[in-house]
Amino acid sequence: MIIITKPAFLDDAYLTACESTVKGINMHGGIILDQTNFYATSGGQPGDRGKLERSDGSTIEIATTLNGDTKQEIILVPSGGQNLPDIGETLVGHIDWERRYKLMKMHTACHLLSVVCPYPITGAAVNIDDSRIDFDLSEVLVSKEEVTEKLIELVEANHPVYTKWITEEELDADPSIIRSKNVRPPKGLGKIRLVCIGENACIDSQPCGGTHATETGEIGYIHIGKIEKKGKENRRFRIRFGQAA
Repeated sequence: MIIITKPAFLDDAYLTACESTVKGINMHGGIILDQTNFYATSGGQPGDRGKLERSDGSTIEIATTLNGDTKQEIILVPSGGQNLPDIGETLVGHIDWERRYKLMKMHTACHLLSVVCPYPITGAAVNIDDSRIDFDLSEVLVSKEEVTEKLIELVEANHPVYTKWITEEELDADPSIIRSKNVRPPKGLGKIRLVCIGENACIDSQPCGGTHATETGEIGYIHIGKIEKKGKENRRFRIRFGQAA
């Protein structure tokens, strides 16, 4: 039986603590709550780590967060050797905020890279220091320095970043907003979440279920560390925090 968890992080990516009730424990010891601020691994963004605080002040360390059979089920995976909570127990979830915030800024930076390089995306991975986007591209006509310069322009313009929802019919009417070549947004709920950048989405708008900063200026210095050839029609752009050496 699937237990649906309310993804509180979709409404507020800056929610560092969230009170929840335990709804289930799966056969592997994964903890399923009625709602959570822990993001589950998806779309190239790794799942959150952190801890669950019990009423007596003790804590359960969470090593990662995953989806169950569907994205409606979010499973918090505890580190080994810990006492599991009881069904119905009230807990307060505390995410590893320093790690999450880096992921939020990096994920936002990856969106900006897809604006600067408007090619079909064949893969992506978001990490706290070094992320990548793979593009369906046979030849790179710009240097990593030129891409970095355009990224910094978007960061320093401090464009707003926000989300909005559209219907599945609206997505079908404008499939150009889908950047991924191989993966399509999940359907069946009747609505699709868009991440928009710029006033009235003048910079970008694309389906995404991840967590992001609220302004591009929060990202800080970023640069393209490397552009790699990963096949005849695939080029990998590595994006990193900080200024280029």
